[in-house]
Amino acid sequence: MKRVLVTGGAGFLGSHLCDRLLNDGNEVICLDNFFTGSKQNIIHLLGNPYFELARHDVTMPYFAEVDEIYNLACPASPIHYQLNPIKTVKTSVMGAINMLGLAKRVKATVLQASTSEVYGDPEVHPQPEGYWGNVNPIGPRSCYDEGKRCAETLFVNYHQQNGVNIKILRIFNTYGPRMSQNDGRVVSNFIIQALKNQDITIFGDGSQTRSFMYVTDLIEGMISMMATPNNITGPINIGNPVEFTMKELAEKVVNLTGSKSKLVYHDLPKDDPTQRKPDIALAQVHLNGWQPTVNLNEGLQKTIAYFQNQIKG
Repeated sequence: MKRVLVTGGAGFLGSHLCDRLLNDGNEVICLDNFFTGSKQNIIHLLGNPYFELARHDVTMPYFAEVDEIYNLACPASPIHYQLNPIKTVKTSVMGAINMLGLAKRVKATVLQASTSEVYGDPEVHPQPEGYWGNVNPIGPRSCYDEGKRCAETLFVNYHQQNGVNIKILRIFNTYGPRMSQNDGRVVSNFIIQALKNQDITIFGDGSQTRSFMYVTDLIEGMISMMATPNNITGPINIGNPVEFTMKELAEKVVNLTGSKSKLVYHDLPKDDPTQRKPDIALAQVHLNGWQPTVNLNEGLQKTIAYFQNQIKG
């Protein structure tokens, strides 16, 4: 049995990871300050003797004897990370320093949940790991984009200078149950609006694209990445290479919910990427042939069912 620390463990992704780690027979410490995480996401785990919940902010040092660390702590939607941009940068940078310091002390392997946002508004399509990105360092998204880019730098530096075992995953758009209703992400926005028969708001003309990965596919990729040999450090893209326009996504949600919602269009936010699609060749090579297995229709149906229950409750 390994003891595993998950920062941001009460969040959308972190709670699913805690589930999987416990099911695999590990002891899990879930670290969260509940800025965007929710006790509701992990309440079903509180009676498990191998699960421990710690209310803690990763910008402060944390001490525990652990074998593995998954560093997921950071607001990940524009509404949340722009609410307090300084805090967002501190969470990414100081959180990375604290978790890398812990990994160095206890000789743990540490995985950084990085993001496709490191590519900014990409001029290369699809985005391979060797692409350096097109990021505005002083734009409204920079607190998140540059915070995550700096965290990757720190991970590589700790690995090269101190021999810390690191893993870096660049996560592309992920969706599924336990997303927050008010996080401003496109999948949750569209579903909530459709279920309430409200106008579905599309920013831009609806032609901009995203690739959507269901949460269980991401968790499988994370577990596979942590299990790779020490010389596989990443960064490695993890995402669904099947692209959809925002208009196509909205129409799918309307059809699957049977909604009476109409599509309405608003101006595109500043620095919002027009295209986002991962090159997953490295993941397929290093992560046991990993690729997404849940298609968009199946994943949306599960996510819609979750939000229907949330709205009823």
